[in-house]
Amino acid sequence: MNKRISLLSIVVLFVMTTSCKKENVTSETEMTFETQKHDFGTITQGDKVVFDFKFKNTGKSDLVITDAKGSCGCTIPEYPKEPVAPGAAGIVKVSFNSAGKIGENSKSVVLSANVPEGKKILYIQSNIVPKGTK
Repeated sequence: MNKRISLLSIVVLFVMTTSCKKENVTSETEMTFETQKHDFGTITQGDKVVFDFKFKNTGKSDLVITDAKGSCGCTIPEYPKEPVAPGAAGIVKVSFNSAGKIGENSKSVVLSANVPEGKKILYIQSNIVPKGTK
């Protein structure tokens, strides 16, 4: 009986310790962007445009971006692969290729990071006109 109680106590203590650490790490990181939306305005079909989303780690722990995915193959994000220290700044560069697209377009980039919500979303938009009409 004493062995069961001791084993149960150890398991409970382990679960409480590991779950507390996880909450502290995510609650102490924050990624603050100057803007999370960018409008390229009117561009010509086939144009390749780029925007740098500037951010700062406003948390108390290192910020780690683990992944970035564009909503389609025409939207390519580049992000810092190294941890961003508290107070330091960084850039997520988003490239958009308008080839084969026409009219109003909205795309997004989902960043996976150690922030409380687990992700941040960036948005780009543009109005694409055929060549020779701009």
